[in-house]
Amino acid sequence: MDTVNNTSEAGYTSVAKLLHWVLALALLGLFGMGLYMADLPVSPLRLKLYNWHKWAGVTFLALSLLRFIWRLSHPAPALPERIEASMPAWQKIAHAGTHTALYALFFVTPLVGWAYSSAAGFPIVWFGTLPLPDFVPADKALAELIKPWHEISAFALMGLVLLHVAGALKHQLMDKDGLLQRMLPSKQT
Repeated sequence: MDTVNNTSEAGYTSVAKLLHWVLALALLGLFGMGLYMADLPVSPLRLKLYNWHKWAGVTFLALSLLRFIWRLSHPAPALPERIEASMPAWQKIAHAGTHTALYALFFVTPLVGWAYSSAAGFPIVWFGTLPLPDFVPADKALAELIKPWHEISAFALMGLVLLHVAGALKHQLMDKDGLLQRMLPSKQT
């Protein structure tokens, strides 16, 4: 059986796919938990959820770093030539800009949350066992300045995720160009 090695049609590595989907699920969970816990009255449940949210946020940050390092050593495959040729310039800019902004917010959002927690005087003890250093000194005024930025960055991140999903669905359902298959688990034959 002849196989054609067309690198423009290459998909992502298995590690890249795994990190993509694990981070996607974690991000949805973090955002959902953040929305739910933010309006809870002060209670043991709220305190428990805040701790879980912080643990998950630090884990998300660590996985994002791992994903970034993987991406640096394993660049994303180029868009297939047939798809790139059919994309208007604005879509190419949106594609690149969305991915860049997503990566930036993968770091900004949890770091701002960590800074807020530190400034509010609530240190992070990862999974209840590993105390992490304060990102900034405890300062209630600083905490009030930082607090809205965690929410703003989280909503911006979710907006970009929705844009990313919309783009993937456009390629899958409207263009029917198979671009989404590059990030789906490979079928072993």
